[in-house]
Amino acid sequence: MAFPPLDPNSGMTITTGDDVTFEYIGRLDDGTVFDSSHESVAREAGLVDAQPDREYTPLTVEVGASEVIEGMEDGLLGMDAGETKTVEIPPEKAYGEWTEEHVQAFDTDELSEMLGQRPEEGAFLQAQNGQHGEIVHVDDETVRVDFNPDLAGETLEFEIEIVDIN
Repeated sequence: MAFPPLDPNSGMTITTGDDVTFEYIGRLDDGTVFDSSHESVAREAGLVDAQPDREYTPLTVEVGASEVIEGMEDGLLGMDAGETKTVEIPPEKAYGEWTEEHVQAFDTDELSEMLGQRPEEGAFLQAQNGQHGEIVHVDDETVRVDFNPDLAGETLEFEIEIVDIN
């Protein structure tokens, strides 16, 4: 009688410090896919054109090293190799709540001089500290730039499949 080969990861449960490789699909509350490690899912959601140089491969992270959002790390803990589950992550364990504190006002003339052109609503810019922001208001005196993360205030849902644990 032949036995199936043993999976070297069988019985391994994810704990802090493990390197974990996983596939994922990230969705908003309304079911909209905002990210995925699967190219076919990303293509169907219209994400591939926005990031043409991106490679769609499983993600490998060290659990506990803050390489992914807190809610994702919490969701990975206790999973086993080969396991699939869906994790719901509230804003406070994802990208935080949207706050007015992250919207900054700039003098229109000064910002126009720095950019080399007049700012336009809907345009994006990168601040000197590396933060990305969207211009949400422009008038003759003031430009308002929203530096909140794109997913601030959103409850996220991730479908996760554990590929490997080391």
